[in-house]
Amino acid sequence: MVRHDDEQPTLTVGLLGCGTVGSGVVRLLADHAEDIAARLGARLVLGPVAVRNPSRDRDVEVAHLVSDPDLVISDPDVDIVVEVMGGIEPARSLIVGALERGKPVVTANKELVSTLGGELFDLADGKGVRIEYEAAVAGAIPIIKPLRESLAGDRVRKVLGILNGTTNYILTKMTEEGVSFAEALGDAQRLGYAERDPAADVEGFDAASKAAILASLAFDARVVAGDVYREGVTRITATDIGHARRMGYVIKLLAIAEEVDGAIGVRVHPALIPAEHPLASVRESFNAVFVEADGAGELMFYGRGAGCLPTASAVLGDVVSVARALLSGERASNGRAHRPATIRPFEDTTVQYYVLLDVADQPGVLAAVASTFGDHAVSIRSVWQEGTGDLAQLLLITHAARERAVQATLHDLRALPAVRDVASVMRVEGGEV
Repeated sequence: MVRHDDEQPTLTVGLLGCGTVGSGVVRLLADHAEDIAARLGARLVLGPVAVRNPSRDRDVEVAHLVSDPDLVISDPDVDIVVEVMGGIEPARSLIVGALERGKPVVTANKELVSTLGGELFDLADGKGVRIEYEAAVAGAIPIIKPLRESLAGDRVRKVLGILNGTTNYILTKMTEEGVSFAEALGDAQRLGYAERDPAADVEGFDAASKAAILASLAFDARVVAGDVYREGVTRITATDIGHARRMGYVIKLLAIAEEVDGAIGVRVHPALIPAEHPLASVRESFNAVFVEADGAGELMFYGRGAGCLPTASAVLGDVVSVARALLSGERASNGRAHRPATIRPFEDTTVQYYVLLDVADQPGVLAAVASTFGDHAVSIRSVWQEGTGDLAQLLLITHAARERAVQATLHDLRALPAVRDVASVMRVEGGEV
């Protein structure tokens, strides 16, 4: 309930979780209180904060800590509920409970939004309250509202993103310092960019969740994380990095969503992109989202994709937006998808490919390899031979081809006596369509 205890209205924010992001929200809410009040015309105050262990020492001061999160969503004085716990449960049940009580929700929970977001949006719409989730994708970078609102009158064709700061940091170290994947990962863990178990980042799960959210908004269709094809970065080698550089490419873990002939394809995998492409210059733990639309053309959004204060900034921006709506009586659409999604099978993806083969150094090898590509109608754009003797390799870049045709080609290449190994396969973005 909005209170008018002084010259300005006051709204209370209840917080579910006070870890890295939650503590950042507490800090920014206190540090920017006067600025927010001036912009909003109302004061935001921190109410109850739910944590697992209220007695633990914290680096922020919280007056009202509770161990039971139900006390936050049921508190009649709480006007806005912020969920920064992560995971599916109990976050889902708590958000549902808040919405059922008519309380708007702000969440940074990419896993929940990318799997059960449709259920939550439908409930929020039915209750006439808002649910905002800008912080669920790309940290401080504003991308949810631009896709949902600023580009609502345009037709988005494609979204490419570097959506995981950990993997981008690892690939930057490998590219610029020549270190191995294992060395770069260890460095990322020492700096706090990567968890002790880095699978969510390096295997692409984190980026896939974010890609599903962006695809849902870009194409106004309900896409979930399970619809996203996913590959990680663990098999990228210094050899791949070096070959890419010599050919004028940079390797990035890309999240790609595109709509072709009414079918939506969403994928996360390493890719070579031309060194002159805007995404190629995104370094270290930074994130970026590149959008291609009919009217707006090419747009890029760039900034800190994770971290305590960057993510907290996005959360607090949503809180202010929700507070403004409460004061004005505005009702939002909550990003609800308005049409069913037709998901394109990954095997129908058409893109260029980088293929690295370990081969015997003998006459006729290139002809046999080229013939195998030709058998499956996969056209070779360029080819290089690297090394001699036992170190002989063929490096090929194809023209745009179907995934299923390339996989059939690779199957037959592995059966050639002259091919010792298919050492590496990656897709090439930003070139032919």
